[in-house]
Amino acid sequence: MDKDTNKGDRIAKVLARAGIASRREAERMIEAGRVTVNGRRIDSPALNVTPTDKITVDGQPLADPDPPRIWLYHKPTGLVTTARDEKGRPTVFDNLPEDMPRVMSVGRLDLNSEGLLLLTNDGEIKRRLELPTTGWLRKYRARVKGAPKDEDFAPLRAGITVEGERFQPMEVTLDRQQGANAWVTVGIREGRNREIRRAMEAVGLTVNRLIRVSYGPFRLGDLKPGAVEELRPRVVRDQLGLDKDFQQPAKPRPKRRPRR
Repeated sequence: MDKDTNKGDRIAKVLARAGIASRREAERMIEAGRVTVNGRRIDSPALNVTPTDKITVDGQPLADPDPPRIWLYHKPTGLVTTARDEKGRPTVFDNLPEDMPRVMSVGRLDLNSEGLLLLTNDGEIKRRLELPTTGWLRKYRARVKGAPKDEDFAPLRAGITVEGERFQPMEVTLDRQQGANAWVTVGIREGRNREIRRAMEAVGLTVNRLIRVSYGPFRLGDLKPGAVEELRPRVVRDQLGLDKDFQQPAKPRPKRRPRR
């Protein structure tokens, strides 16, 4: 095992690239004693490894990483975006096609929100797309109760503080009035917990429907609720600007068709 921290990659990064878990989750697995390197159980992620090191997780050898893949998923309401739910509620991952590999969500949508959710088999891609420095705009269509005027959204466009938490300026467009509700398009770049709902409440509006329609260059389009669509490898590489470490191998695994 190479002890020189200038060589190799951090163990958590290697686990994430292999699709075991996100980097943060991999660090927790390491601290729980579930990972060994060259036969020695480790309890700290402060370790670099190289391809010659033998790594196991829960006693199973670490497989070579699959090619990085991304899926677009139209999340319906009523599903939680977590692998396990302590309340026993149905999760996003319970409702995916059976032949999909193990995937992680890029960020989350809360129980009552719907729309575009990105899924990936690569923990490093997940981490990269979730970082605020990525700066990708996430667009939502929000239905709010009442008949707001355009000037009501000025605090959101300027940046608002809610319960001591500062939200970055939002892009807000008042689209149309529909009976007792109005439709609004909202663009954010951070995606804090219930950010749009909380921000709207701060200006006196209640969101009763929230649909994410895009995440950076990726769009929901005509994807039906519950449907999954894999992006082509070239699109993944081009849109993410992946370097040589993320390139597809010469013989990628054949695509499997989702269950209908």
